Amino acid sequence: MATNKQSKKICIIKIKRTVLTGLLFAIALILSYVENALPPLIVTVPGIKIGLSNIVVMYALFFLGKKEAYIIAFLKSAFILIIRSPVSAFLSLCGGVLSITVMLMLMLIFKKKISYLIISIMGAVFHNIGQLLAVCIIYTNIYILAYLPVLLIAGVVAGSLTTILLKLALPAFNRLGIK
Repeated sequence: MATNKQSKKICIIKIKRTVLTGLLFAIALILSYVENALPPLIVTVPGIKIGLSNIVVMYALFFLGKKEAYIIAFLKSAFILIIRSPVSAFLSLCGGVLSITVMLMLMLIFKKKISYLIISIMGAVFHNIGQLLAVCIIYTNIYILAYLPVLLIAGVVAGSLTTILLKLALPAFNRLGIK
């Protein structure tokens, strides 16, 4: 049976994780807003983004845990539902959940033998695949799959960039006490 002191310590840890998850969610929203304010990376290819808010999701997965990463992904999708549309929210949810699931599987299978770069690239690629599958469900147009090679290349580039940005952001996260 846990003592009163142990119970308080467990409670404080749970509160800290909840607060940190909320803080990370707020940072993800800010990064998403900033990214949406920027001009498109490639004008002729719609929907290609770096995925700045995914830096926060990756951080949560790597340093807080899978529960917190999924919570942030679900909250991001709910927020998108409020400010954009159900279709945008569905795309966000499908991409986010598939991305986290693949990154988590890679981390479980390869343990410490896989780099953050590979995990990030695979997360970005599968985020794009999840969104493409969602579009296929909504629009049932087989020609949409012709967009897959573009999304795969964009995923590799975005995953590489988000890894670099995460490494640059780690000192700031550490100063906030989020590690």
